[in-house]
Amino acid sequence: MGGAINDLLKKDSASALAISNKLVALGTHSGIVHVLDLTGKRIKSFKPHQASVSDMEMDSTADFVATASIDGQVVVHSLSSPESYVSDMKRPIRTVALEPHFAKRTSRAFVCGGMAGALVLREKGWLGHKETVLHSGEGPIWHVRWREHFIAWANDLGVKIYDTQSQSRITFIDRPADSPRADLFKCTLYWQDDTTLLIAWADHIKVARIRSRPRTTTSATGANLPPWIVEVTAAFQLDCMVSGILPHPMSSQPFPKENGSIASATTLTSFLIIAYETLDTYGDEMTDDRARQARKTAERPELRLISRAGEELTADALSVANYQSWGCNDYLLAEVDPPGVDVERCYVVVSPKDIVIVRPRDRRDHIAWLVEHQRYEEALDEVEKLGEDDRTSEIQDSRIDAVQIGERYIKHLVGEGDFVKAARLCPKVCGQDARKWEEWIFVFAQKQQLQAIIPCVPTDAPQLGHLVYEMILGHFLSHDKQALLQTIGEWPKSIYDISAVIVAVHSELDRIPSSSSPSKPLTPDVVLLMECLADLYTANRQYGKALPFFLQLRKPNVFDLIREHNLFTDVQDQALLLLEFDQELLEKRRQEGQEAAQSQSEAITLLVDHTHSIPVGRVVQQLRARPPYLFLYLDALFKKDQYLASDFADLQVTLFAEYSTSRLIEYLRASNHYNLEAAYNICKSRDLVPEMVFLLGRMGNNKKALTLIIERIGDVQQAIEFAKEQNDDDLWEDLLKYAETRPTFIRGLLENVGAEIDPIRLIRRIKNGLEIPGLKEALIKILHDFHLQISLLEGCQAILNGDCADLANIRQKGQNSGFFFGTKALCPLCTEPLQRSPQDLLLLFLCRHVVHANCIDGVDDLPRYLDTDFDAGVRAPLAHEVSAKIAFASVIRAKVHEGCPVCLRRGENLL
Repeated sequence: MGGAINDLLKKDSASALAISNKLVALGTHSGIVHVLDLTGKRIKSFKPHQASVSDMEMDSTADFVATASIDGQVVVHSLSSPESYVSDMKRPIRTVALEPHFAKRTSRAFVCGGMAGALVLREKGWLGHKETVLHSGEGPIWHVRWREHFIAWANDLGVKIYDTQSQSRITFIDRPADSPRADLFKCTLYWQDDTTLLIAWADHIKVARIRSRPRTTTSATGANLPPWIVEVTAAFQLDCMVSGILPHPMSSQPFPKENGSIASATTLTSFLIIAYETLDTYGDEMTDDRARQARKTAERPELRLISRAGEELTADALSVANYQSWGCNDYLLAEVDPPGVDVERCYVVVSPKDIVIVRPRDRRDHIAWLVEHQRYEEALDEVEKLGEDDRTSEIQDSRIDAVQIGERYIKHLVGEGDFVKAARLCPKVCGQDARKWEEWIFVFAQKQQLQAIIPCVPTDAPQLGHLVYEMILGHFLSHDKQALLQTIGEWPKSIYDISAVIVAVHSELDRIPSSSSPSKPLTPDVVLLMECLADLYTANRQYGKALPFFLQLRKPNVFDLIREHNLFTDVQDQALLLLEFDQELLEKRRQEGQEAAQSQSEAITLLVDHTHSIPVGRVVQQLRARPPYLFLYLDALFKKDQYLASDFADLQVTLFAEYSTSRLIEYLRASNHYNLEAAYNICKSRDLVPEMVFLLGRMGNNKKALTLIIERIGDVQQAIEFAKEQNDDDLWEDLLKYAETRPTFIRGLLENVGAEIDPIRLIRRIKNGLEIPGLKEALIKILHDFHLQISLLEGCQAILNGDCADLANIRQKGQNSGFFFGTKALCPLCTEPLQRSPQDLLLLFLCRHVVHANCIDGVDDLPRYLDTDFDAGVRAPLAHEVSAKIAFASVIRAKVHEGCPVCLRRGENLL
């Protein structure tokens, strides 16, 4: 144990030990008690005695510490409160024990004994502490321990057990007859459980089991016997003295009984002892020989595991200082809080100058042994298991560091020449340490085995130096160009210097002769290097430099590259190459059984969509050598905007006539930029009659066009439609003349009579005796159509008349009806009150605007009109009144030429 213990024991020495709740209480020969944790850190120190502490015990809560001293005092001290009890027993005290659950009991009882030879039970009562002597008269009390209601103690004659419930002594276990003096080799008592007591004294070990006494007798003597009996289940002698004893579990696990409880661990435990080898002849202490009286040098103490049969299982020497000077009674052994099922057991061994933490050998020790014997792979497997099973362990051991073991393993494998296995181990060993990664990569490079570790090299978490990645790419450039291309595609571009890699790849490409000759086919290495350069330039945002490689490699993504990065100016002189490349892709897809997803090639779409960067004239000049491509380009250009292809309309007519005759008439109808005469000659040379008819009609030569329809096509319906389009009466006359002798045309005209042709005019031209098939049906249809037309006209006229009458009535009613006229109403023209004086003449228009008469220009000299309806003294005949009103209204209407002045000004935005 480290920490402060070394300083504490420099001028003092340990004499007593107690452990509870992972706290260590250490008593010294100076009478001081130190409270420590398992790391050696001092928590508290106090001095309860003036002489050596002979024995001590802590309660289960580690709150109270009981100490016994040869100064004759027993002190019970609380570590968390000022509570303390001091008992002066007048004689040196050798041992003390607290009652179970001391901190929770109000009796605060403890038992002690010493050189006085009396075992005293001291407890707290109503009137203070009382003392009860449990036993006396058989020599000093050397050791006492209390478990539940059983108290065990040892004196010169042997070991006795007392039951506090029945207040009776239940057994006596005597010492062997040939035992040495009781004070030379101490007695150790340890309660393994509530009913099992381990006894170690000198070189003997005994195991005592307590069980209930069978109730098989009813005699008076049996009734006076204690309720418990004790059996010694094991007793054997060792070849050494025992300084301390504890139970230690064996490898087998507890098994369940039939009733579901767990079998007692006593049958599954061995004994952990401190073995003390002595050369002293303790049997002849009365000799006068000085040499024999002198104390002999002690051997190194050992920790031994002893089976229940007395056989030694294992032994380990203890590394304690000055062991030559210590005797059997100087060593102490204690267990650190008996652990649970999955918690590691821990023990503490104390010598006068040392405290040793003892743990059973575990997987860590096994790992260290494997490493020592260069069985690194097994050691790493054990480390992984340790990490899964013991993640909460706070103990750090450099011997089981996975990284250190892995590094030693890698060095071993490299030395053995197994580079592949060593490389696979690097991710586990190097982890996130970039420096270690770089060191091992350079080791592999020096050994000419870089290809072994490349698959394991990380590109992220951690990211290594760019020189490492460039070295790996250089290795691929020299040895595996396919791997170089794959690595460039997979690795992030930020981890290495792209420009440096481009220079290296260019240098390698220039060394290959076929790469600079366009006539020679590209070799596989050249193709791979070009693909690398294309990817690198793209990653470095030098898309213009990547474009030539994409074109040479015939990469389908070249069009996406051009659009995405606006490389149209770079391809304005490569129109023919783009179209040839695109046609190759389309042909390849057709051979593979794939249909084109779009009717128009991708190259043409690109050229048409970006005419601002790729001039039309420049493209046409390049494509004149390949008319099919030129036709496709001009056609797509015309569909987008006919004005873009207007300069090449005559050329487009020729191309349509050559490569898409069926669509020529459509183009002729849609375009107005071609030369009609030239287009007619082209169609005439190819005998394209419908196109010739259309062109003749557009040139104004309707008669010749009609002649072509009648003579070459013979389609009466087309002739009629042509006449309708031209809307020329002379053309209709020519058609009628031509139809006079042709019954088929007559019937067709009869069936299509309408506004353009009068049926009477056509029927009069029919010669007598001319047989016309279907004439009756045609005439019936004409009559039916005219009757229907007349009915429709009459119905529409009736509806129109009704609507007009309704609207007239509504208007008349609206104009004749009165409306509310307030006294505060204003004139819209002068914004003054309308009734400012009784002499003012007000004019009311049908739009219901009321204005002053003098506010209208030219109406100032009107005569005054006398309204007899408001003058009771003046009455005139009704006819005279109506005539006067009409006459006055006529005078005003003559003055007001433009109607309502308010509506007029609002219409001109003047009001």
